[in-house]
Amino acid sequence: MGCGTKEPKVTQLCLAAIQRLMSHEVVSEAAAGNIINMLWQLMENSLEELKLLQTVLVLLTTNTVVHDEALSKAIVLCFRLHFTKDNITNNTAAATVRQVVTVVFERMVAEDDRHRDIDPPVLIQGNSNRRSVSTLRPCAKDAYMLFQDLCQLVNADAPYWLVGMTEMTRTFGLELLESVLNDFPQVFLQHQEFSFLLKERVCPLVIKLFSPNIKFRQGSGTSSSPAPVEKPYFPICMRLLRVVSVLIKQFYSLLVTECEIFLSLLVKFLDADKPQWLRAVAVESIHRLCVQPRLLRSFCQSYDMKQHSTKVFRDIVNALGSFIQSLFLVPPTGNPAAANQAANSGVVGIGAGVTLLPAFEYRGAWIPILTITVQGSAKATYLEMLDKVEPPTIPEGYAMSVAFHCLLDLVRGITTMIEGELGEVETECPTVTEGASSQSSERRDEQSESDHMDQETERLSSSTDEAATENILKAELTMAALCGRLGLVTSRDAFITAICKGSLPPHYALTVLNATTAATLSNKSYSIQGQSVMMISPSSESHQQVVAVGQPLAVQPQGTVMLTSKNIQCMRTLLNLAHCHGAVLGTSWQLVLATLQHLVWILGLKPSSGGALKPGRAVEGPSTVLTTAVMTDLPVISNILSRLFESSQYLDDVSLHHLINALCSLSLEAMDMAYGNNKEPSLFAVAKLLETGLVNMHRIEILWRPLTGHLLEVCQHPNSRMREWGAEALTSLIKAGLTFNHEPPLSQNQRLQLLLLNPLKEMSNINHPDIRLKQLECVLQILQSQGDSLGPGWPLVLGVMGAIRNDQGESLIRTAFQCLQLVVTDFLPTMPCSCLQIVVDVAGSFGLHNQELNISLTSIGLLAEEKGVSLNRPFHPAPPFDCLWLCLYAKLGELCVDPRPAVRKSAGQTLFSTIGAHGTLLQHATWHTVIWKVLFHLLDRVRESSTTADKEKIESGGGNILIHHSRDTAEKQWAETWVLTLAGVARIFNTRRYLLQPLGDFSRAWDVLLDHIQSAALSKNNEVSLAALKSFQEILQIVSPARDSEKPETPVGTVPVPVLIGNISGQGLSRPFVRTDSIGEKLGRCSSEPPVVTDEAEDLKLWWAAWNTWHRTGSESTEPPSTFDELTFIPSQPFLTALIQIFPALYQHIKAGFSMADLQKLGVILHSAVSVPISSDASPFILPSYTEAVLTSLQEAVLTALDVLQKVSVTE
Repeated sequence: MGCGTKEPKVTQLCLAAIQRLMSHEVVSEAAAGNIINMLWQLMENSLEELKLLQTVLVLLTTNTVVHDEALSKAIVLCFRLHFTKDNITNNTAAATVRQVVTVVFERMVAEDDRHRDIDPPVLIQGNSNRRSVSTLRPCAKDAYMLFQDLCQLVNADAPYWLVGMTEMTRTFGLELLESVLNDFPQVFLQHQEFSFLLKERVCPLVIKLFSPNIKFRQGSGTSSSPAPVEKPYFPICMRLLRVVSVLIKQFYSLLVTECEIFLSLLVKFLDADKPQWLRAVAVESIHRLCVQPRLLRSFCQSYDMKQHSTKVFRDIVNALGSFIQSLFLVPPTGNPAAANQAANSGVVGIGAGVTLLPAFEYRGAWIPILTITVQGSAKATYLEMLDKVEPPTIPEGYAMSVAFHCLLDLVRGITTMIEGELGEVETECPTVTEGASSQSSERRDEQSESDHMDQETERLSSSTDEAATENILKAELTMAALCGRLGLVTSRDAFITAICKGSLPPHYALTVLNATTAATLSNKSYSIQGQSVMMISPSSESHQQVVAVGQPLAVQPQGTVMLTSKNIQCMRTLLNLAHCHGAVLGTSWQLVLATLQHLVWILGLKPSSGGALKPGRAVEGPSTVLTTAVMTDLPVISNILSRLFESSQYLDDVSLHHLINALCSLSLEAMDMAYGNNKEPSLFAVAKLLETGLVNMHRIEILWRPLTGHLLEVCQHPNSRMREWGAEALTSLIKAGLTFNHEPPLSQNQRLQLLLLNPLKEMSNINHPDIRLKQLECVLQILQSQGDSLGPGWPLVLGVMGAIRNDQGESLIRTAFQCLQLVVTDFLPTMPCSCLQIVVDVAGSFGLHNQELNISLTSIGLLAEEKGVSLNRPFHPAPPFDCLWLCLYAKLGELCVDPRPAVRKSAGQTLFSTIGAHGTLLQHATWHTVIWKVLFHLLDRVRESSTTADKEKIESGGGNILIHHSRDTAEKQWAETWVLTLAGVARIFNTRRYLLQPLGDFSRAWDVLLDHIQSAALSKNNEVSLAALKSFQEILQIVSPARDSEKPETPVGTVPVPVLIGNISGQGLSRPFVRTDSIGEKLGRCSSEPPVVTDEAEDLKLWWAAWNTWHRTGSESTEPPSTFDELTFIPSQPFLTALIQIFPALYQHIKAGFSMADLQKLGVILHSAVSVPISSDASPFILPSYTEAVLTSLQEAVLTALDVLQKVSVTE
């Protein structure tokens, strides 16, 4: 009643009283209705409008008794006050309306909470049919009616519930709709009635209101369309976009189809023909979506992964790229002069050290980079301008900056989402790596990363700001690693290629990089030489600080290239990528390493010990100029490079093989470039192969063959520098492999040891002397450090020494021989017995080398030393040791026919002394081989060489030692060898007859020996013939066994043999047919075999063979020549004397069967011998003076022979 008086003071008091009553909750539902009616009358009378709003708010917030029509009337009251002519009232009413709308929905939420236990809410999925409003509870019904009418009002339709509305603006209605949707999403998700409103009212309304924005084309005022196109209205469009953002964010699961339309609209709004302000608010809206990984995943699952659906995610990425590209191509809308001034202001003062303004510069367009938000959050500017009516002026660079952050947040969102999914998959089911999350990621990335890569590449090339460049590089690194984890090879390689290109100078390109992006960059041409090419070269490069100038890695000399600070920044990112994500690089190691190789070359980094790269000397690169800034970075870069390859020890086996294959491929390219090129080759790949191998020794087996196989190829390269580093890497790996603490140790892992040593052996197939020298130096170091533990590796090591050929120079032979000396002196006693024969072969091969006489002679000494080492082993006359002795004798036999006299002499002496001293250790079968394969074969070769030797005099050189006249021809030198050999063999037959006699073919061997003695005795060389007779005499010193019945009663007197033989005692006739000496005694003690007693008849046969040889020798040597000329050979008196002196000893063995015919033969020989004329040179020393009556030695020998015959005849 008080309010009805319309008196202001009374009305104020009454309203205050009513508010107090309502605050104490003493108002009933009927009273509330009356109060609202009274307030309505006051509103119509324009009384106390602010107090009215206050009262309505208190009424609705202090209790829940107001429902249905009363509530709608109260809300309409507030709406009508919002549209008065008083701004204060309008603003207060607007705030009240917002609060009242919130209260209505809060009541519904509270109502749901009260009934939660009775009727649990169920989230609505997908489409749902409309349910009757009558099923809603009171508060829910009020909220439903309110929201429905808000849609009606925004759509300019009459409300159903808010009866009495006279005016409404779409901007205010959209704000209210956004507020409800954003603040109370659970209402729409839990109630089918509200979800129906979303689908049937809100979404069509938004699409309808977007129509002017879709149809409008900027600059199409002259269009021939019949009806003018309505221009977009900023307040409406901005609020629609806010509503769309809320719908997509909160209700995507309910509105999958509708959200597809909204997202497509957002993409359309980025077109170049849209107003700048529309494009700005659209990109802000997209940015809000990009910071939500959950939404990005949903987009892909609902659209991009569906076979016949719109690829929304891909379209968003493409739209952002096109949007950014268009900003560079479309001139700024502002003052061109101002833009140019701004661009120039970013460049002025570079030389003076003024910091550049952050910007992107591309094809002459300069766009500044604005700081708009922190990465990961979407702080919009123009979407928040709710108070603006006219479209704002967009600052230059703002849209670019937002789009740039969109791309960065897309990368961050994708990474966060996929890494989380992969983590869950690995945790829940490690074996399932191709699950739904991986599939989702694969589809998403495959469809968008190619375009994303192009956009990032352009941003990278156009960025003039270090921070922006760093953000781009981080994004590319992240995406490359992510694609690698998902197995998206094409996308991974695309991102890595972008980083690689950013690391290299703008006019420097590689074939390997071009091949990766040939499809997208088909208009560009590349060359491995780094020649000038057609490619995007942003002028902003001129704004980058040049930190290094160097030569490109090219086949032919090129001009210099420049590295900027951005190149170094990209290089660091590339190193970081390889270091942290090497396990997922796979085949793209080729891209990474190729780029690093070229950068290292430009920076002048050279390999050092262990494969690490160090700054080279300035003189090595006269055209290389490095600034102080980069000089301080070089050690850091070098360390990062080393750590990169050190970290390969943590890669799995497959990734490690990818790394090794890439390095090998890179090395092959460097080898191809080095063919026929005097320029120093790139050693990056070889050095890093070494570094990688050294840090992966714990699993060296899996990489050893490809690694060493390639290094062996490098060792054969014509370029000496390339070759040198190949050998350095290979030998370093071998030494490191042998010293590494393997598990199990190499002593228990013969296969691994042989695997490690095999490349050392393979180096023997390389003909370059420098490689062989490296090989031998490696062997020497292995012997010095690991010789005691080589074990089964000895054959390979010894084979390396023995592979040195005679034509490979003194230096190699000397080094190899040094290794052999170390083996013989230090390791022979501990070496496996099976390896001793190899040592003999190797030592013998050095004896045959004719480069240096000392080495040959020393090798013979080594053979003798090995003989002593063999004897120090436990005495075991077994076949393995016999084989060793045979090998030793065979090698010495080869050296006995060496072209050099000193070698022949030393080898012969060693051979016969060895057989004489240690022959008793041999088995009987082995003696057979020694006689026939070694000794007789040697005699044959020596006789052949002696008879064919050159008779020309050997002239002594100026500084050489003079040669004695007795050795001044090859014939005379070979005569010495013949003498030594025949004497040695005869001595063996004499001293070892007791070992040879049991052999089945001793008589045949005896005949062969007699044949050789006869050949030598008939030689026209006095030294050889006389020595042959001496050997004949030596084998006849063995006394035949005599029966007791045949023993004479009186001892036979001594038979004087004055020249060579000495006295033969008659007592010797009764000795058994066994010669006892120290060795024989030793064998007798060590062997169970008794002394051998031969058959008398067999023995007699041997002596008759000797008689026949003596007869033939005497007959042929004393037979007068048929013709006389100056060249007739006359036997010397000492020869004839020695020949005759043999007969008495021989006669003792054959006298029993000596016939008249034999006597006649003897007589002829004796007569012919004394008839041989004496040489004029020797006559003064032989013939007595006329005053003396003395017989010559020959005459005395003849008389002695006759005397022996006479005594035997008298006795018989």
